[in-house]
Amino acid sequence: MIDTIRQPQVCVLGSAEPGSKAYDLAGQAGELLARLGITVISGCGSPATRIAAQRAQAAGGMVVSIITNADMPAPDWPATVVIPCGMGDARNLIMALAGDACIVIGGRAGTISEVCLAWLHRRPLLPLMGCGGWSDGLLQNPPDERQNSPILPWDSMEALESQLNTLRLLKPESR
Repeated sequence: MIDTIRQPQVCVLGSAEPGSKAYDLAGQAGELLARLGITVISGCGSPATRIAAQRAQAAGGMVVSIITNADMPAPDWPATVVIPCGMGDARNLIMALAGDACIVIGGRAGTISEVCLAWLHRRPLLPLMGCGGWSDGLLQNPPDERQNSPILPWDSMEALESQLNTLRLLKPESR
């Protein structure tokens, strides 16, 4: 953990459908981040990122939602803080920069965009393995050859917590 008063923040990127293993693990990841005192950054637009935000909030965590449109979402939006950027897909750069690391769950084209931007800006990537989607191949096929940041895969809450510890994002009392 960096010596600072700010709590660490981790972006949750990706997509997965309700009822899938990836969706269930996204929710568990949101809850784990909250329990560890890590702020969740999420667009809350896909079912996976939304359930991560909901579970983080339910566990008493802080959730920052950066949304593409310029209008505030409905009052039941799963976030503590909402930042409507009005930038459309350009919001992906803000998402990539907002975290000390980025959890990648499944994913489609928007996720690839966010992952590549995070890679270019040297943000560690934590891809969920074994559940399908773009995150499954990230370790073997990084965005390019530069090795800009670590790619630390996970497939369980124990593995995710271990990777967060490797990145020194856990406060000593939560280790």
